[in-house]
Amino acid sequence: MGNLEKAKIILIGGPTGIGKTSLSLRMAGEFNGAIVGADSMQIYKYMEIGTAKPSLEERDRVLHYMIDIATPDLFFDAASYAKQARESISQISEQGRIPFVVGGTGFYIKALLYGLCRAKPSDPAIRENLRKEFEIYGGAHMYERLSACDPEAAGRIHPHDTYRVLRALEIYILTGKPMSEFQKEHSFRDIPYDMLKIGLILPREMLYERINFRVDRMIAEGLLDEVKKLLAMGFSEGLRSMNALGYRHMLDYLNGRMPWDEAIRILKRDTRRYAKRQLTWFQKDQDMIWKPPDAVEEIRALIGHFLDS
Repeated sequence: MGNLEKAKIILIGGPTGIGKTSLSLRMAGEFNGAIVGADSMQIYKYMEIGTAKPSLEERDRVLHYMIDIATPDLFFDAASYAKQARESISQISEQGRIPFVVGGTGFYIKALLYGLCRAKPSDPAIRENLRKEFEIYGGAHMYERLSACDPEAAGRIHPHDTYRVLRALEIYILTGKPMSEFQKEHSFRDIPYDMLKIGLILPREMLYERINFRVDRMIAEGLLDEVKKLLAMGFSEGLRSMNALGYRHMLDYLNGRMPWDEAIRILKRDTRRYAKRQLTWFQKDQDMIWKPPDAVEEIRALIGHFLDS
């Protein structure tokens, strides 16, 4: 990246439903910016409603990167994200614009900003054995196994995140060493940017109210039909992308595992829990400056001072 190693970038992070999109559109518009999405689901094409992507009109207003770059059946992880997002930041900087990294997927953001720990490469045979074990015994069994050998990694990985559970187990089997130790040794020291980090926060009750409203809006906009369309296109229930919030709940309803009202109730509950985990992740970052999403003047002043310094 040459002189772009010191590119100034602005992070706007926080939990789902808090207002990152509207604030980032406003700030990027005012400061000649472009937005680099940092959402592990918005990378997928055809998944619009359940991922709460910016609308086409919003994407016309401000240039967006890292949205609609993969089909739902494509393997995509934090390393893939970091590589492409860094390329996007280079392009934005070369255009004389300010990159705004916006999203709530903390691990993707960390990979982008600091790099990933360099654990041993994958072993196809071990991975296949773990996949077969998962198919026979289920996700709960694999998560319990990870909790026994690497409780620290298990504490950071959601039990439903099959890919990361199996990857952590694979690293342990390959090396005899927990993935969390590799991460501590690396300490995410690869820092190529000058960063301003803004975290959005609200009282818990207000955030949860927004989340409940957001789920109702997604349902009204046609989330169920979106899932039906994905199935009709040949994207199977077993895909990692189809196991995401909203999509797996609609699939539970469609496949008779859950009545409609219960599917909605559980979706709201799981989204609130996800938001809580997101906040926990971001609050570990001591460089984050926390502001409510309506503190526009304060946030504008922070960004202006950062860019002028």
